[in-house]
Amino acid sequence: MQSIVIEGGKRLSGEVKISGAKNSALPILCASLLAPGEHVISNVPALQDVITMGRLLENLGAKVQPSDGIFHVNTENLTKDEAPYELVKTMRASVLVLGPLVARRGSARVSLPGGCAIGARPINLHLAGLRDMGAEVEIEHGYVVARARRLKGARIYFDTPTVTGTENLMMAATLADGRTVLENAACEPEVTDLAACLTSMGAKINGAGTDTIRIEGVSELKPMKYSVMPDRIETGTYLAAGAITGGEVRISGCEPAHLAAVLTKLRECGFEIEKGPGWITLRGCDRPRAVDIKTLPYPGFPTDMQAQFMALMCVADGLSVITETVFENRFMHIAELKRMGADIKVQGNAAVVQGVKNLLGAPVMATDLRASASLVIAALAAKGSSEISRVYHLDRGYEKMEEKLQGIGARIKRAG
Repeated sequence: MQSIVIEGGKRLSGEVKISGAKNSALPILCASLLAPGEHVISNVPALQDVITMGRLLENLGAKVQPSDGIFHVNTENLTKDEAPYELVKTMRASVLVLGPLVARRGSARVSLPGGCAIGARPINLHLAGLRDMGAEVEIEHGYVVARARRLKGARIYFDTPTVTGTENLMMAATLADGRTVLENAACEPEVTDLAACLTSMGAKINGAGTDTIRIEGVSELKPMKYSVMPDRIETGTYLAAGAITGGEVRISGCEPAHLAAVLTKLRECGFEIEKGPGWITLRGCDRPRAVDIKTLPYPGFPTDMQAQFMALMCVADGLSVITETVFENRFMHIAELKRMGADIKVQGNAAVVQGVKNLLGAPVMATDLRASASLVIAALAAKGSSEISRVYHLDRGYEKMEEKLQGIGARIKRAG
């Protein structure tokens, strides 16, 4: 099993170019199922989850040709409507084929999803929405089975904002008969990016980026030519890496507006932040001030940045309280950070972090995607060497992380 070895204590300096957003690329790849023909999707990151999604589309009968960040996806002749367990078990985003398949083919059989073990993340809201749109939906032998001659427009209220639920039902509604209104919808930039992609295909969507999205169903869509937005979580991760080493990093190819909550907290810590169209620069300080954070749906502080920010707070001056409100099991990185000398106590859904002057290198184990990133960040600042095992989690969400960190001065290599 591969691991990453990091020799800490090196101040990072230089520029990192951000890749396309994983959480935008995956639903956009699924959207190709809605219209027969040749789709061209650019700025697609080279990630394990993207490879898995390509295999899933091929299993459904699509022809997928990736080349240097550009995916040509031909969905002219779909031959199946089943997403099997062996492809779905490692990636929760696989459930996003459900809405497009029912909308275009009238049926879908999709294994219940897997992914990172960070919480329950049930798909009941997806299924309830499809039922509201007239689909027959059952759970059979670990699979969601949905059928509908043609979906009908409906008013759907989400009890809790759900990104994948909003995306799944928005895609389904594009080909439904009549108007669909999604209330208490997710407002994340990835939802807005998917809506823009669908609109480019001929969908009629208003309100994406707000909590009420209206979709007027159309009889057919056309193939897309679309570029995926930059990854806001990768942007935040490299900002945290520069910050914890007291470095100076410039992040290019990003969208600063998507990181407003994170940039606010970094400024509160004492870091100097400058930004402009497509770039952010962070300048380090001797030691960050401890600040409190609370994860919330967008535009609040993203849960996908909680672990990385906690690593930064481990060396901050003072005491910080990090409250996780989105996922109930997203503190698994704490035990590993404590192996590096962090002082963290868990109280329910809050972690109380007393900053220490130095972390110490240690062997640690990644438990999920963002936890992996937090351990890399902590290891960059730690005294001595750290070895992070189970880094296949990183490969699901970060393109060429070692190369990008090496490019700004990190002493990092892959082993095994």
